[in-house]
Amino acid sequence: MPEGHSVHRIARQFDRNFVGKTLSASSPQGRFSEGAAILDGRAAVSVQAVGKQMFLEAEGDIWLRVHLGLYGAWDFAGEILVDPTIASANGRMGQTNQRGTVLDEPILDDAGENSLASIGAPRRTRVHVRMSEQTKGLADEGLEWPPPVVGQVRLRLMTDITAADLRGPTACVLQSPEEMLATIAKLGPDPLVGDPVENEERFVRAVRKKSTVIALLLMDQSVVSGIGNVYRAEMLYRQRLNPHTPGRDVPEEIVRALWHDWVRLLAIGVETGQMMTMDGLTGEDYRAAMANRDDRHWVYHRAGLPCRICGTEIALEEIGARKLYWCPRCQA
Repeated sequence: MPEGHSVHRIARQFDRNFVGKTLSASSPQGRFSEGAAILDGRAAVSVQAVGKQMFLEAEGDIWLRVHLGLYGAWDFAGEILVDPTIASANGRMGQTNQRGTVLDEPILDDAGENSLASIGAPRRTRVHVRMSEQTKGLADEGLEWPPPVVGQVRLRLMTDITAADLRGPTACVLQSPEEMLATIAKLGPDPLVGDPVENEERFVRAVRKKSTVIALLLMDQSVVSGIGNVYRAEMLYRQRLNPHTPGRDVPEEIVRALWHDWVRLLAIGVETGQMMTMDGLTGEDYRAAMANRDDRHWVYHRAGLPCRICGTEIALEEIGARKLYWCPRCQA
């Protein structure tokens, strides 16, 4: 499932490519025809991400809520703002990007700089449904426009130069402003939304009052927004915290440390497009970690391998119907 950093990056794409422009909306699959008809011809006003959900505002006080779930993804085509992480994902955003980003072939922005802190210069690119067929986002003026519909597209949003196709979401619905606010009110704090101090206090209160184990609380979107399987495992390891500790038994200073770590890791994920959870990597080590999941995580997806610190075999178990990776010694 896409974690919070991916959804924030998708919202950034919509902000830079769609907000302020008139939308052409359709539902090639037919399952969102009524909603698409309402959106069609309206201007995109604003967009925001909260945790794993995105809210796109259209004129007339209409909000499109999208929750990608396990299988959802947005495919962007046309003139889009490209950075190396988008190019490595072949234009597809969502479906947790563990493919890695190779930094040897930088995509330069309009100032001639290669910056992971910003999306690069607009360029025309083709998006392939099959991830194995790669494109570098280079100019190709011969592309068909609008791009042909491929597969089961729930919703297509277009401007005159950019297209975004939504496939396989858990939720794709229109909401009134009141319904949108009610949805957000049910979500836990997101470090990139709202007041930082109040967000931290909300998280601490939610964790400290519950007997549920911390491994489940971190995945509970009403407790904290955006954390998924990867960040959950890595954050617990980084605090050397046993995943089976009830929330109310986690010392307050550790709960606050978890929150501060989430603030840091989410920011890194949004800027790089990768869930980089190992600190202090430089040079070739950093490049290898950006390119390969095996080089950027402490415990995630490392079941049976020795802990990077103590050498103990990384454990794998199922909790809450999701896989949990942890070190029985470091997190004793």
